[in-house]
Amino acid sequence: MNLKALIAQETNGRMRIRLLALLHIKDGADRTQAAKHVKVSRKVVNDWAKKFFNEGLEGLNEKTRSGRRPKLTENQLSELKEYVQRHSIKESGGRLNAAALVSIIDDKFGVKYSRTNVYRLLHALNFSWITSRSRHPKQSQKIQEDFKKSSK
Repeated sequence: MNLKALIAQETNGRMRIRLLALLHIKDGADRTQAAKHVKVSRKVVNDWAKKFFNEGLEGLNEKTRSGRRPKLTENQLSELKEYVQRHSIKESGGRLNAAALVSIIDDKFGVKYSRTNVYRLLHALNFSWITSRSRHPKQSQKIQEDFKKSSK
């Protein structure tokens, strides 16, 4: 197996480092020296070598990680999405911001989120945070038009 060619054509940086460590081992370096060359611990190089010898190149690929479970269920997320859609179209000039959504999520679902994570949650629900010019609830379009006409 030509590791140099694989390294040259690999686009994933992490995979290139793994292949480079294996190339050092193939060229006669021990695993400690290979670890120093790629700036990782010897244990990591041992794990890579073991996976490579047992599973081949597929063993070096990163496995998918589950991550943390979401705080809100799918039903709660869809309910939140509907709420945001309903209340973001208000004509009265009301605003819907992260601070308000933090308290709404806590009241409705009993789950605590920070403002930053509310913005992330909205992004995950395919909302973009665009602020429009706010309108005062007592604002009158007719008075504005009359003012524009009289000021000319």
